[in-house]
Amino acid sequence: MALDPKKTLDAYQAKHGEFRILDVPSMQYLMVDGAGDPNTAQAYQDAVSALFPIAYALKFASREQLGIDTVVMPLEGQWHAPDMESFTSRRDKSAWRWTLLIMVPDHVTPEMFDHAVDAVEAKLAKKKQPAPALRSVRLETLDEGLSVQTLHVGSYDDEAPVLDELHHRFIPENGLSMTGLHHEIYLSDVRRVEPAKLRTILRQPVGRAT
Repeated sequence: MALDPKKTLDAYQAKHGEFRILDVPSMQYLMVDGAGDPNTAQAYQDAVSALFPIAYALKFASREQLGIDTVVMPLEGQWHAPDMESFTSRRDKSAWRWTLLIMVPDHVTPEMFDHAVDAVEAKLAKKKQPAPALRSVRLETLDEGLSVQTLHVGSYDDEAPVLDELHHRFIPENGLSMTGLHHEIYLSDVRRVEPAKLRTILRQPVGRAT
């Protein structure tokens, strides 16, 4: 069976209704940047369409070349905006800036990544399928460190009260301050799961307030 880091890494564990402080280790990701409402922006769809084929190409290359088989990890996103209240009280999605991510194992090398991108590009070209974001994907390490996270169950649009409590109650009450970007891990497949049952890890990197 393919290894599943979601089941073994503490950074992918969270409980509904509970904020937990943890130390997130440095991990390697496929990343692509963009902006705009994820429900309507073509750039968002292009980014998703680029990330997953590369992730699968790396999975197969890893299995064939190294004998290591791992599941393709879920889509993740880092989110920010000039005014962070656009995530909570106003939910102005048009102002959102994002980096979409898929975690890949440490044994994936830059050379493997380059070959995977080339292979996906060639495959799509044969099918005459456009891939506008493919060459915008990069392989990069993210080190978030000290963080707070929880599991949200429900529609993405219902996250605002949870984030408001996290930002304005839990973090300051625990002597913390927000440092890195708001991070979401999409454990559910939005194409197959009804909005009320979507499971999303919400993470906020923090530092000790001085």
